[in-house]
Amino acid sequence: MGYEEVVRQFDPWSSFLIKDYDKLFKAFGIRPLTGELISQLPTSHRLLRRRIIIGHRDLERIINAIREGEEYAVMSGIKPTGEFHLGSKLTAEEMIFFQKLSNKARLFYCIADVEAYNDNRQSLEVSSKVALNNVMDMLALGMDPRRVYVYKQSEEVRVLRLASLLSRDVTYSTIKAIYGEKSFGLYFSALIQVGDILLPQLPDFGGPKPTIVPVGVDQDPHIRLTRDLAKKHEKDYGFLLPSATYHRLVRDLTGREKMSKRNPMGMFTLTEEPESIKRKIMNAYTGGRPTVKEQRERGGNPDICMIYELLRVHFEESDEALRELYYKCKGGEVICGECKQLAVEKVLKWVDEHRKKREKVRDLAERLLIEHML
Repeated sequence: MGYEEVVRQFDPWSSFLIKDYDKLFKAFGIRPLTGELISQLPTSHRLLRRRIIIGHRDLERIINAIREGEEYAVMSGIKPTGEFHLGSKLTAEEMIFFQKLSNKARLFYCIADVEAYNDNRQSLEVSSKVALNNVMDMLALGMDPRRVYVYKQSEEVRVLRLASLLSRDVTYSTIKAIYGEKSFGLYFSALIQVGDILLPQLPDFGGPKPTIVPVGVDQDPHIRLTRDLAKKHEKDYGFLLPSATYHRLVRDLTGREKMSKRNPMGMFTLTEEPESIKRKIMNAYTGGRPTVKEQRERGGNPDICMIYELLRVHFEESDEALRELYYKCKGGEVICGECKQLAVEKVLKWVDEHRKKREKVRDLAERLLIEHML
C-alpha cells in the first residue's frame, strides 16, 4: 500500500471503507485496544466487548486519571447536517460512555457547523436549526447536562483564536501530506478542529488536563495534526497530548460504503418514520444464500450481513443472544427474512423509546445552547 493510498483511506471527508486496519495502525502509530487495557476501565460497553472500538492513543492517561480521581475531558464533535443517524449515534455513545466513567469527567460537545459549511456547503443558519435536534439526541442517549459544554464552532472565539495562532506552524506541504489535495476550506476546518480538541486545556476550563477524543478511525488525521501542534506549543500553553479512541467504520445498509448522510438509502435517522426504517432494513444487504433451501442446508454468512451488523453494533445488548443468533445463522436455523423481522422489531422499539426521551429534553437542549452562545 503506497503512501497516497494510505492517505486516501484515512480521509475524514470520504465514503471510503477501510479494509486493512492493521496496516494503517502500523503506518501511523495507532495502538490496538487490548483486552488487558479494556479491563482497567471501571465498566464495560458493548462497543468495547465486540471490538467495534479497536484502537487508541494514550488511553492509559485517561485510565490513570480515573484511578486517581483526577479531572479529565471528553471531547468530540458531530456535523449538524441533519438528524442523527447510526454513525452519529456510535460517536455519541462513546462520548457519553467516557463522560460516565467518572464524576470528574467533563464533556465538550462540538457542533461542527464550520466543517458542515466547508464540507457540505450547508449554511450556518441551517446548522443552527439542526443543532437543537442533535443536542436533544445527545441528552436522550444519556449525556449528563451538568458536566457538558456545548458550543458551535462558528461562535466559539477561543477555538477560532487557537486555530489562528497554531496555524503559524502549519505549512501547505505538511497539511497536504496529512490530508491529500483538498480545498483550503477543508484545510481550515482541520485547523479549527485542532482548536476544538485543545479547547478543554485552556485556562478558562481549568488548564492542561488529560483529554480523550472518541472518533472513527478515519478522523485520525485530525488527532495527529493536533498532537503535533500541541507538542510544538507545549511551552506556550502547557498542553498535554490529547488521547484518542478509534472505532471501526461501520458500513451502510448496502454494505458498500461507510455509513453517512450522503447515501440516504444506506442509513436511517433516529427520528425517521417507522415505515421508512422498516423498508430500508428489509432491503438491506445480507449474507444469505440464493434460496431458502440452500440456506437451510449450508447456512448463512453473518460476518458480511448488514442485519447482523446492525444488531451487533447498535440494537442487541445481550452478548448471549447475539452469539446464539450468529450460530443459528451459520447453521441454517434462521433465514434472512426472519432476521430482518427481528431487527425491525428491535429497531422500531428502540426508536420509539428514543423519540419519547427526546421530547422530554427539548427545553433542556434549548437552555444548553443558549447558555453557551456569545
